[in-house]
Amino acid sequence: MPSGILVIDKPAGWTSMDVCAKLRGIFHEKRVGHGGTLDPMATGVLPVFIGRATRAVEFAEKSDKEYIAGLKLGVITNTQDTSGEVLEERPVCVTQEALERALEGFRGDILQVPPMYSAIKINGKKLYELARKGCEVERPARPVTIKALEIVDKQGEELYTIRVRCSKGTYIRTLCHDIGQALGCGGCMASLRRTMAAGFTLEDAVLLEEVQAAADRGEGERVLLPVDCFFAGLPVLVLKSHGAEKKIRSGAAATLQDCPNGAYRVYGMDQTFLALGRVADGKLSVVKSFFEVN
Repeated sequence: MPSGILVIDKPAGWTSMDVCAKLRGIFHEKRVGHGGTLDPMATGVLPVFIGRATRAVEFAEKSDKEYIAGLKLGVITNTQDTSGEVLEERPVCVTQEALERALEGFRGDILQVPPMYSAIKINGKKLYELARKGCEVERPARPVTIKALEIVDKQGEELYTIRVRCSKGTYIRTLCHDIGQALGCGGCMASLRRTMAAGFTLEDAVLLEEVQAAADRGEGERVLLPVDCFFAGLPVLVLKSHGAEKKIRSGAAATLQDCPNGAYRVYGMDQTFLALGRVADGKLSVVKSFFEVN
């Protein structure tokens, strides 16, 4: 059964779930999940986990992300991006220096009110469903971290390109909206391209057309990255006995000697990636298993 990671360069107009549905059809595998939603207008890095590799999705969702966004000043929309209905237009008398000063207030730990057009649930209802009915409800502000925020380019008095590196749960269109509010002229997101997610970059990404072409040649699984590459930053631990491997495969803890405490990529005696594990006081326990269960 196919198992691994695909880093897709998501095209505009597709939802993240559209991409997953397409890949389910290509690989004839129901277990497909992605590592962080991109809005339909956005493009760029969308890590997709297939087969047993879907067990890594929860780790991918928690990772930092990086974006290149278009910041359009002077326009306020109901979706906080240019795909929505224009609510207000204001004159823009903002210098690049003034924008630079405004960005200072959005770096680091900030509070962000999620947009109405989002999939967050309030009292069991998705916000975008309420928004489409013309309803607006109070949303509690959520803490997010903006780790990098800089101007990349200026296309005119009203349009800038910015680079954002941020924590999980950050809405870039809300960031653009809030920057516009801070400047007094309003603003929204004009474009969005994700350049990094879950440690993967655009250099790792492939187009859906390339995946389809590989599958048509009978080489679809060759484009999959092994799931252990996602944990490449962790040290390797190769089990040295059948008894230890049997325990790990059954979900039990294995006793190890002279192994420092910490998280590891755990491999079987034949170098098969088995699990993400943790050693504590001479005991290796399974955090998440990745071997295929027959």
